[in-house]
Amino acid sequence: MGHLVRKGTGGRSSVSGIIATVFGATGFLGRYLVQQLAKMGSQVLVPFRGSEDNPRHLKLMGDLGQIVPMKYDPRDENSIKAVMAKANVVINLIGREYETRNFSFEEVNHFMAEQLAVIAKEHGGIMRFIQVSCLGSSLSSPSRFLRAKAAGEEAVLKELPADCLSLSVVVMVAVGFVSSGASLILLFTTATVMKPAVMIGTEDRIMNQWAHFAKKYSFLPLIGGGSTKIQPVYVVDVASAIVAALKDDGSSMGNVYELGGPEIYTVHELAELMYETIREWPRYVNVPLPIAKAIAMPREVLLKKVPFPLPNPDIFNLDQINAFATDTVVSENALTFMDLGIVPHKLKGYPVEYLIQYRKGGPQFGS
Repeated sequence: MGHLVRKGTGGRSSVSGIIATVFGATGFLGRYLVQQLAKMGSQVLVPFRGSEDNPRHLKLMGDLGQIVPMKYDPRDENSIKAVMAKANVVINLIGREYETRNFSFEEVNHFMAEQLAVIAKEHGGIMRFIQVSCLGSSLSSPSRFLRAKAAGEEAVLKELPADCLSLSVVVMVAVGFVSSGASLILLFTTATVMKPAVMIGTEDRIMNQWAHFAKKYSFLPLIGGGSTKIQPVYVVDVASAIVAALKDDGSSMGNVYELGGPEIYTVHELAELMYETIREWPRYVNVPLPIAKAIAMPREVLLKKVPFPLPNPDIFNLDQINAFATDTVVSENALTFMDLGIVPHKLKGYPVEYLIQYRKGGPQFGS
């Protein structure tokens, strides 16, 4: 991004030179990423497909006119090209950990990512493409969600390979030796893949669900005894990692980063942290894996057979049960936060303070 025009001191009223189309900006991670991009003076194009109220909360995060909501249809190629037309950066946050009647795992997590990569490649002006996947994604995973995420990563890296970057550097150096009076710019879009672990934050879909369930039913089901190891990460750190990759000298291009928090928890230990924060006595019911799958199975069977939409799954999500059947931690030799110059936060303390809303009698009290 070095040759882009920059103006100002770096605040929200500056011009960073980044014009980013952020797909999935209205989701959990999206709001934190938009806020960090906007406060450094970037223009953020926000594609949305629902009501015009969906992206309204994002407009306050940037200077006047810097956050631009644009209605689009993810199944209409021309619509996608329109929201990408003015951008020089594309960030794909689209993902969903459950299926609906309208969108399958494969369409949301694989085919949409592949389509965005193809359009970015044809665009000609996209300098960076960042694909946000999921830690633990693998083509051999028992989870369809994680298999679809892995297929999406492969498709993006195939369309936007790292060898294009090295080729452009070689050509630029060669031209520099041939003629010092002329300049030649060859632009190759190269993808960077971010694989965050389970994200924790104010709007998260794990600690909030647990706390709500525990307050409503006075116990929490522990699937498989809660012995699975995970490496939860603060959502703000993930947004910071994406911004750091955009601001570097290009060293992150073509790389895959595994973004896990500084501590490894079992599911049971993370539940203990939740109970400690909401100040409730911990009560658990151990649910063996076969029974948990049997409880979650009816929704999966009936999803496309009944003429009405079914409720979204929370704790008993069959695919998430399959995903949590194996440990999900950062690989030994993987690129991590440290390679992006970021020290991730520990969860205990500020990152889980939002749970005080579940305390009985108010934030200063509890059972």
